[in-house]
Amino acid sequence: MEIAETDEQIAACFPVMKQLRTELREDTFVATVRSMQGEGFRLAFLTSDSIVVAVAGFYICHKLSVNGKSLYVYDLVTDERHRSLDFGKRLMDDLKELARARDCETIELDSGVQRFAAHRFYLRERFTISSHHFSCTLK
Repeated sequence: MEIAETDEQIAACFPVMKQLRTELREDTFVATVRSMQGEGFRLAFLTSDSIVVAVAGFYICHKLSVNGKSLYVYDLVTDERHRSLDFGKRLMDDLKELARARDCETIELDSGVQRFAAHRFYLRERFTISSHHFSCTLK
């Protein structure tokens, strides 16, 4: 796993991230990620044959609900042409190791209720369904 640091690395993650976050625009992606990095966001990725095949966006943060630090995964996606080849598992394993190395108590994520295949993956990875996520559109 690598952490995207350069504009080129961030841009190389776009085609895979776009498969999950379809509303993203290529012309603003690097600037958006750069802005988020100032708030602690990190973009991790795996490559195969020099091509990005899996991407995860995450923060490490303190949360009162876990009484300590947590690695929170906001985005996790494997390129559709490379699914079922263990890239998602490898990326998740690397994120777990990073969380342990940073003294995190948990690794957490939300997943859309319609993403059944993702839920099967997370349950195989020993995640539990621990809460409901609520949102309110303000516009």
